[in-house]
Amino acid sequence: MFESAEVGHKTEKKEYEKTVPALRAALLDAQFELLEQRKFAVVVLVNGVDGAGKGETVNLLNEWMDPRHIEAWAFDSPSSEEAERPHMWRYWRALPPLGKIGVLFGNWYTQPILDRVEKHSKKADLDQQLDAINRFEAMLVQEKVLLVKLWFHLSKDAQKSRLEALESDSKTRWRVTEHDWRFYKLYDRFREVSEHVLRRTSTGQAPWLVVDGSDPRYRSLFVGRTLLEVIRKRLADVARGWVPRQTAAPLPEALDHRNYLNTLDLDRKLGKREYAELLEVLQGRLAILTRDKRFASRSLVLVFEGSDAAGKGGAIRRVTAAMDARRYRVIPIAAPSDEELAKPYLWRFWRQLPRKGKVVIFDRSWYGRVLVERVEGYCTEADWMRAYAEINDFEDQLIDAGAVVVKFWLAISAEEQLARFKEREAEPHKRFKITEEDWRNREKWGAYERAVCDMIDRTGTERAPWTVVEANDKEFARIKVLRTICEQLEAAFEQ
Repeated sequence: MFESAEVGHKTEKKEYEKTVPALRAALLDAQFELLEQRKFAVVVLVNGVDGAGKGETVNLLNEWMDPRHIEAWAFDSPSSEEAERPHMWRYWRALPPLGKIGVLFGNWYTQPILDRVEKHSKKADLDQQLDAINRFEAMLVQEKVLLVKLWFHLSKDAQKSRLEALESDSKTRWRVTEHDWRFYKLYDRFREVSEHVLRRTSTGQAPWLVVDGSDPRYRSLFVGRTLLEVIRKRLADVARGWVPRQTAAPLPEALDHRNYLNTLDLDRKLGKREYAELLEVLQGRLAILTRDKRFASRSLVLVFEGSDAAGKGGAIRRVTAAMDARRYRVIPIAAPSDEELAKPYLWRFWRQLPRKGKVVIFDRSWYGRVLVERVEGYCTEADWMRAYAEINDFEDQLIDAGAVVVKFWLAISAEEQLARFKEREAEPHKRFKITEEDWRNREKWGAYERAVCDMIDRTGTERAPWTVVEANDKEFARIKVLRTICEQLEAAFEQ
């Protein structure tokens, strides 16, 4: 892929000076149209050979465009805060909102390439990482992100000349380090690995563009014109009503209408005395586990989903009563805010992930996309169909980073839900818990039941299984929740 960038592209000074004013004006116009429409975000990935002008080009873009609406991020070695979370956490935080441009140096391609160049990983490991990157970028494209991937290239001789020129000038000498010369010695291997990465990840929806970095004027105009062209094209596409290509195969319902939920035994009960005894034992057991020294290298992510009035709040309170308040946070998930709607769907959950030794409890979660958004039509069929795989990827990344992910669906019968609704309406201190939306949701019981069964079937993985809790009896449900958390933490410690 690099041959076209080694033919010695050049731009004369006179042509450059003649072209730049109109290009700057056009870029500003496109930038403000992008900001005004807020229909998509632009993510520019900046990668390539050291000395090829990556930093200079981004500085120039900030000069040519309005820097208030360009967010530039440079990623070096992970901070302690970043190291305690999944690898992709810091990149999710950097994603720009709709209408803005984000420029990411040292992004999700950097470490996989360097690990392979320095032989810290095998080719199979690299290819697995690239497959995950392709899935991630496909998700970004579907989530209204225009992805512009720029690879700045120099030949080996050109890189050597560039480093020598910088080193010989007292004003730029500081920019050349021993690290740069060490990587120059690895140039051939770096090129081999990089070409493999580019070919493997240059997709129809997110292709790589190779930038010849040998001539600064050519490089600057190429990048400026490329960015202008892709933004203008997407703006025109959006104006014509364009949306990402969407396809989805239908999910068939069982012919006899039997499913996992409607065949549950919801009559399981626990006596008051037995409940009190088990509650004390299990809360003590959980308290000890979250203070265990082995938990310092782990985190705990609890997901509570369930029918309205299924008892999620009561179960969560029995869990938090066993823990130090400094160790946990409860995140109630409601309708997304304007800020959250301007980012890819999973962004608002990535930002809440815990550090090592901490607990986050989600009262409703990322499963809203395949439940309420599916049933109520807040997203397309293709959106919620692709969400199953995206959620599985997300949870795999949490587990790979040391999180123990425990997911609960609290199930009650339609008759029990009706009784609880009426009880809430009758008691002044519980009246706030019942809304018109709860009654509307009840009318769609069958649609929700089918969505839940599909969710359990498609996201109940070996690494992050669902625990379905028979919750007609609140005491039984609370004990099952506590016991499950303890058992899964203990199993994780033994691994």
